[in-house]
Amino acid sequence: MSRIHEALKKAAEERSSRLASGAPIDFVDVAADVTRTTVAEREAALMPQPDQPSAQLQPDAPPAPRKENDLSRLKLNELIKRCAHPVWKPDPRSSVFHGADHHRIGAERFRTLRSRLYQIASAQKLKTVLITSSIPAEGKTFVAANLAQSIVRQHDRSVLLIDADLRASRLHQAMGASLTPGLTDYLRGEADEFEVIQKGSDANLCFIPGGNPVSNPSELLLVDRFKRLLELATPLFDWVILDSPPALPVHDASMLADLCDGVLFVVRAGQTAYDMAEKAASEFQDKNLLGVVLNCVEKGDSYGGYYYGYPLEKDPRNED
Repeated sequence: MSRIHEALKKAAEERSSRLASGAPIDFVDVAADVTRTTVAEREAALMPQPDQPSAQLQPDAPPAPRKENDLSRLKLNELIKRCAHPVWKPDPRSSVFHGADHHRIGAERFRTLRSRLYQIASAQKLKTVLITSSIPAEGKTFVAANLAQSIVRQHDRSVLLIDADLRASRLHQAMGASLTPGLTDYLRGEADEFEVIQKGSDANLCFIPGGNPVSNPSELLLVDRFKRLLELATPLFDWVILDSPPALPVHDASMLADLCDGVLFVVRAGQTAYDMAEKAASEFQDKNLLGVVLNCVEKGDSYGGYYYGYPLEKDPRNED
């Protein structure tokens, strides 16, 4: 007779004795009674099967998920200490803040855009901003990079700049940063937050590049990891700015807009057809379209000239 049978028999005899004497039954008594099985069943469950090693008697535990770094428990200065610190070499042609003096008018225009966003933010929730356009080569990447740089030039303001154009990532070129590891690597679970967030020379400006090329960018943007990344990172920064693909060729920008508080629409002066711009902008009417940024307005077309002085044959304002 097995030890298990003896233990069960003894427990049952003690329980019967307590019932007869009117003594209360504690939890151990009840548990022993509920789990009672026959000797044959108990011994069969414990005996290893001929075609299975004894280690496989218990069901296999599910694989441990990749350990997530909880950004919600961090402060910005702690995040900056732990993220990547590459040396950025910004392209002066792509920045109105790193270029020569003739860029000063463009810098002033971005300060104006920054002020307008703060005015809107004073009346409604506005921290995550998506920047898009109707077609390629309208300058949305140029606008995203310079808007972020204009904000961090204010005292104690912080920005997370994200290249969410996974089809044609170019924001790293304007920033003078590395393309990898980046957003695609994070979304595929191949890198964590601290590996993909870069901190360069600009004060309180962090950047997530596009990452390694992928064949399924739309599907990646829909995974929960991207939404989770925004939920964790947004409270740490004053602003989160996303550069997205143009709206007409693909649906990515519309999907991303659902995760953001507002949308800035970039239109290139003298090139974008009115009907195209109207059609693309209409997709964001119900997604808090904040306004339109008119890009590449040349001297004489507006007060003081807009971004005047760039060589037209290699104009970074037209690169997305």
